[in-house]
Amino acid sequence: MNYETIVVDTSPEGVMTVTLNRPDKLNSFNEQMQAEFVRLWGEVKADDAVRAVVLAAAGDRAFSTGVDVTERLDTESPFVDRAHPWAENEDPGRKLSPRRHEVWKPVIAAVHGMCAGGAFYWIADCDIVICSPDATFFDPHVTYGFVAALEPIAMRVRLPFSEVMRMSLLGLHERVTAERALAVGLVTEIVPRDTLVGRAQQLATAIASQPPAAVQGTVKALWQSLDVGREQALATALMYTQVG
Repeated sequence: MNYETIVVDTSPEGVMTVTLNRPDKLNSFNEQMQAEFVRLWGEVKADDAVRAVVLAAAGDRAFSTGVDVTERLDTESPFVDRAHPWAENEDPGRKLSPRRHEVWKPVIAAVHGMCAGGAFYWIADCDIVICSPDATFFDPHVTYGFVAALEPIAMRVRLPFSEVMRMSLLGLHERVTAERALAVGLVTEIVPRDTLVGRAQQLATAIASQPPAAVQGTVKALWQSLDVGREQALATALMYTQVG
C-alpha cells in the first residue's frame, strides 16, 4: 500500500498504524488525502489480517487542523464552489470516516498538539481516543464567519451537547485542554508525548488478540445502536450476538 499523504505500517499482531504525514501543513487534509483514506478504509475492511487501527500524526505541532485552506482557496480546485471557496460542496467525513465506509474494526486515535475543525471527522468516529498533555481541541469555523455544523453534529456522539455547543460557539477564543477533554469524556487517557503512539498500539494489540468476529460485532452493534432509539436498540441487540 503506497500512499503520499499518510504512512501505513502493520504489525505481526494485526495492528495497522496510520500516520497523517503532512506536518508542514499541520496535517491538514487535502483532496489527495481524502482519496487515500477512501482507498485505505476499503483495504482495511477487506484485509482479514488487519484487526485494529491506530490513527496518529507526524510532526510536533498538530494532530490535524482540518481542511487544507490553501488548497481550498485555489480556484482551480474542483473540490470547492469557486464563488464561495469556503462553502462545503460535499461532506469530507464521507471520505475520511471509517464508519461511513462501514469499517467495524476498532480504531484508536492518538492525539497530540492541535486537533481542530475537520480533524473531528476522524475523532468523532474513533472507538477510543487518547492524547498527550499538549493536546488542544477547538473548532474555528464561527470565528472565521462560517457555520459550524458537520463536525459538531458528529461530535455529539463523544461529548455532552453543552460541551459541543461551547466549543462551537467560542471558536478560536477557547481551546479544550487535555485535562478538560479527559474530564468530559472526549479522551479516555492522557499519555506522555513520547509514549503516546506506543500506548495506542498497546491498547490496539490487546484488542486485536481477541476473536475478531466478537470484536467487530461489538463495534458494529454499539455504533449502529446510536442510529435508533433505546427501545429499538435493545430490541435488536440480541441479533448481533446471534449473527456476529
